[in-house]
Amino acid sequence: MRPISLLRPLRALVLAGLTATAGTAMAGSGYDTHPEALRFAEDMAQTHGIAASDILGSLGRIERNDRVIRLITPPTKRGVRSWERYRSRFIEPVRIEAGTEFWRDHADTLRAASLKYGVPESIIVAIIGVETIYGRNTGNFVAAEALATLAFDYPPRAPLFRRELENLFLLARDSGRDPLSYEGSYAGALGFPQFLPSSIRNYAVDFDGDGKIDLEGSPTDAIGSVANYLAAHGWIAGAPVAVRAHIEDAASAQTLVELGIEPSVSAQTLSEHQILPLGDVPASTLSTLVDLETPGAATEYWLGFRNFYVITRYNRSSFYAMAVFALSEALRNAKNETTVASVPRQ
Repeated sequence: MRPISLLRPLRALVLAGLTATAGTAMAGSGYDTHPEALRFAEDMAQTHGIAASDILGSLGRIERNDRVIRLITPPTKRGVRSWERYRSRFIEPVRIEAGTEFWRDHADTLRAASLKYGVPESIIVAIIGVETIYGRNTGNFVAAEALATLAFDYPPRAPLFRRELENLFLLARDSGRDPLSYEGSYAGALGFPQFLPSSIRNYAVDFDGDGKIDLEGSPTDAIGSVANYLAAHGWIAGAPVAVRAHIEDAASAQTLVELGIEPSVSAQTLSEHQILPLGDVPASTLSTLVDLETPGAATEYWLGFRNFYVITRYNRSSFYAMAVFALSEALRNAKNETTVASVPRQ
């Protein structure tokens, strides 16, 4: 027989007294009276054994944040995709200078992470650079408030953010922290690498060995966690990420672009479509054809391989993955130039 929830009398009382605006949190009111929050608290109690009163106590201290909803809502009229505009946000002097400094300051840690997980140091540094400029921009939203707003008052993606709010409460319980003590992006991403709570629980590692995982204050943990995340999603050590491609027929190439981001195109298929890789590619390697469009300029075409796809597991965008790869190359070149310049002449 299913046990009777202690929350049901409370939920019935609250629901009975709600007005016609009950579907959303009212301005100035905490989330402890929101119908979806009440259901969430009951589910947390039944599934994870966290007292519903504790959950509601935390939710009562936060309220709907309309700025979060504005930031996450796609624009009604989408702008034209521009690779050059997107690229310029990340492949720029501030990130390159900060990245080479970060690489220098954490050289031993990056080397150890790369050896353990098989992910190049340059890729690890690039991801942290793209995400937060090495901890400079980690976000100042209360993560619980951002996630509760999206879980309870943003129906298009409510299931995803409900799971992340669930994971935030579990993370706080496991870490002995107040759930409201976490700050991050408007989507609830946290720390140097901007991991969502579920990613922290599944992929973050205590790489500095101090007995706790701290992605907000420990660059060492962030480095190890990024490397572990990519390795867990299938990074192939020593394999290429992407190479430029020469296209003879854009219309023919578009049929391959539309196959999607996961590598599925053989070398034979590339040849049949008159697509030439501008770099060494093993004959058995599958690829995806990526079109990087910029209005008023020729489209760049690239072949992305398995490791390119793995980067898109971090952020499901070909522009994002290419920005990470391009920044990694820029950082590697800058580091090599610095190394050469520092070698004394004989």
